[in-house]
Order: sequence, then C-alpha cells, then structure tokens
Amino acid sequence: MDFFILGGTAAFVAVAVIFVVWLATQKRLAAKTVSRAREEAERLVREATRDAETTRKEAELSVKEQAHALLQDSERQATKRRDELASIDRQLTQRTEELKTHDQRSRETDAKLAAREQRLSEQEQQLAAELTRCEELSREQRQALQRVSGLTADEAKELIIKQIEQDARRDAANLVKRLEAEARETATEKAKQIVTQAIQRSAPEHTIETTVSVVDLPSDDLKGRIIGREGRNIRALEQATGVELIVDDTPGAIILSSFDPFRREIAKQSIERLVGDGRIHPARIEEVVEKVKVELDEHVQKEGEAAAFELGLFDMHPEIHKLMGRLKFRTSYGQNVLNHSKEVAYLAGIMAKEVGLDAHTTIRGAFVHDIGKAIDRDLQGTHLTLGIDFLRQHGESEAVIDAMAAHHMDIDWPSLESMLVQAADAISAARPGARRDILESYIKRLEQLEGIADSFDGVSKSFALQAGREVRIMVESEKVSDEEAVWLSKDIAKRVEHELQYPGQIKVTVIRETRAVDYAR
Repeated sequence: MDFFILGGTAAFVAVAVIFVVWLATQKRLAAKTVSRAREEAERLVREATRDAETTRKEAELSVKEQAHALLQDSERQATKRRDELASIDRQLTQRTEELKTHDQRSRETDAKLAAREQRLSEQEQQLAAELTRCEELSREQRQALQRVSGLTADEAKELIIKQIEQDARRDAANLVKRLEAEARETATEKAKQIVTQAIQRSAPEHTIETTVSVVDLPSDDLKGRIIGREGRNIRALEQATGVELIVDDTPGAIILSSFDPFRREIAKQSIERLVGDGRIHPARIEEVVEKVKVELDEHVQKEGEAAAFELGLFDMHPEIHKLMGRLKFRTSYGQNVLNHSKEVAYLAGIMAKEVGLDAHTTIRGAFVHDIGKAIDRDLQGTHLTLGIDFLRQHGESEAVIDAMAAHHMDIDWPSLESMLVQAADAISAARPGARRDILESYIKRLEQLEGIADSFDGVSKSFALQAGREVRIMVESEKVSDEEAVWLSKDIAKRVEHELQYPGQIKVTVIRETRAVDYAR
C-alpha cells in the first residue's frame, strides 16, 4: 500500500516538474517571440521611414521636373509668340509701304485723268464746232442738190432707200446662193466625218455564229454512255433538244449540229450536266433538258437587262429585256443580232450627239430595232411589224417607235432620229466580216423545212438535222395513228420537193410513241 502511495507521489512530482519545465519553456519562447516582433516592427518602421523619405524625394524631383518642363514650354510659347508678333509687324510694315506706293500711284493716275479730261473737253468743243459747220455745209449741199435735181429732200430720200433695198435684195440673194452651194459642198464631207468618228469610237466585236458547237468530255468512255444501249440515250437527246449529236473519232469531244444557237446551247448545257451528274438515261435526259430550258429563259432575261443597262436604258419593260436577251441566240446573215443591236445603238447615239438630236430616243430606237426577230419564228408577220406591235403593247413612246420603224426604209423616215438608226444599221451590217450571206440562206432553208413540217396537223415539234439532209418530226399519238404517220411522212416529203430548192435529198422521219405514266403512292 505504501509502495503505491510513494509511486503516485513520485508520478505527481514528475508531472509537476514537467509542467514547470514546459511553462518555463513557453515563457522563454514567448519572450523570444515578443523580442522578434519588436525587432520586426522596428525594422518595418525604419523601412517605412526610408521609403517615405525616398517617395518624398522622388515627388520633389518630379515636381521640379514638371516645373522645369512648364517653364521651358512657357519660354517656347513666348518665343513663338514673339516670332509671330515680329512677323505680323513685318507684314504690317510691308503693307504700309504698299499702301503708300498705291496712294502715290493713285494720285498720279488722278492727275493723268484730270489732264485727259481737260483734253477731252477741248476736243468736245472742237467737235461741236466742226459738227455745226458740217450741218451748215450739209444744209447748203441739200439746197444745191434740190436746185440741180429738181427733187425735194423726201423724194430724194425715198429714191435712195429704194436703191439701197434693191442692192440689199441682190446681195442677200447672192449670199443665199453662195451659202447653199457651200452647204451642198460641205454636207457630204461633214456627214462622212460624223460617221467616221462614230465608227472609230464604237468598236464592238464582230461575232460570226456557226452552226456547230463542241462539248468537251473528260474521257472517251463517256461517248458510249451518251449513245446508250442501242442508241436510246442519243435518240432521247436529239428528240428533246432538236440538235444532231455527232459522235465520231474526235478525242475527248462530241459535236452538236443545229442552225439554231438557242437549241445548241440547251443541248450543250444539258450534256455537260448529265456528264457531271453521271446519270444518263432517257428519263433523266428529259428532266435535265427541261430544267436547262427554264434556266436559259432566266439567263436571256439577265442578258437583255445587262445590254440595256450598258447603253444607259434603265426603264424598259421586263418583257422587252427578255426578248432582247433571246436575240443573243439569233443570227442575221451570220451576225449575232444582240451584238448587232448594241452596235447600232452605239453608232446612232454617237451620231445623234454630234448633230444635236435626241440621243436617248435614238439609242433606244436603235437598240430595239430588230426586237421582232425574237418572235418572228413564232408569229405571223415581218419582224418590223411584230416589233412595232410589241413595243406599243409594252409602253414604248411613239418617238422611239418612229426611230426604229424605218430602219429598212419600208416607209418614209418619220423623224430625223429614224434616219440615224437606218444609217447605223447599214454601217453595222456593212462592216467587213460582220455578215455571211451564204450561212443566212442556209439557215432560212432549214427554217422553211421545219415550217413545212410544223404546218401539218398532229405534229408536236420538228427538227432539221444533219445540215438539212434530214427532218425529224414528233407527232401526237392521240391524233396520228401508225398508218397515218406513214402517209404524213410522204405528204411532207412531197411538199418539201415542191416548195424548197436543195442539193441531194432530204430524209423525212416521223416518230410516234405512246407513253403510259403512273405514280406509286
């Protein structure tokens, strides 16, 4: 028992000793911490004091520098102001000297004017005296003349006036004759000069259209696909476009033959799209051809607008733009009609400005003078009468219609502007290389060939192929039977024989087909 009491006491004493030692250690640590804190605080105070002193010195230095800069700037401004004042003073001095000189000259001029005025006054008095003496002499002379001639002053005056009038009439007649002779001599030369200047200032392209187009192919393997199995693709293309496809040994290309540039363009774009798409079969061919036709209609509208805007014609009816755009695919004696129309407008406008006529009306009439050629294949009548009717229906003024109405001299010129349009038309047509008569006669023969075929009942469309050696005719299966198709080909061939002149022979092919279409829904 005592042993445990002694052990507990010893443990207590040990704990007490440890606590005392720990407490003493903590005091020493606290004292050291307080000492270090004081030292750090003193160090921070010293650094703050040093930084404040540095900042104060820097601020003083900055203030001194700013003051010095302000002082220098003030001195510069003062120097500049002094220079400006000195310059103004010099200018004032110079101006004062100039004014002194001017004043001296003014006094000298006044003196000269006074002397001149004095001389003029003396001369005026002398002239008055001379005038009085002349009047007295004239009066004495008239009295002497009256005594000699036996005429009064009024009678003599009337006689003199009559003689002067006769002399004036004779001189005027001679002057008129001379001016008329000079006008006749110079009119031709002046007209040649104006026309020559107009031709020199207008230099559009002379486009000669051919009857063939070439379609480039990426590879010759596509020729077989364009022909198709048993030729069904190429037949579908020819029937849909009315263009003959010539697939020969020419590497990487096929040739499209037709007298109608619009058909050739449809065929060319259609084949290019089919080749790019890769799907070539009859149904796809018809779909692409129809799509190209719609897009080409939009294209010709833009072409007509562009041509009109190029000439400064901004208020034309959209239908006029459309027909003018179609003339891009129409030729006259091998000459592109749209380019020809623009050229005529340029020439006529230049000549109108030279002679002082209404240039806007002249340009407008010249631009649309051949518009009837865009519809003369679809309607009966000459291109002139069709064009006049169309322009009146779409709001063109009578002045414009008069300007284009006599370009073929079918009627007397209704205005001076119409003379210029006719002259410009003749100049454009007569340019070297502008037209090709043989090509135009060939195209007219093909148009007549198609016209004969289209005139028969039941014919939906017809195309002249192979340079006019064949006419291919599609008929409506509901109206024409197989037997009637045979007789139709014979009737067309007979009319061609009687109405056309052509070398060799022409093959007449009538195609009749029946289609049944339905949709699975």
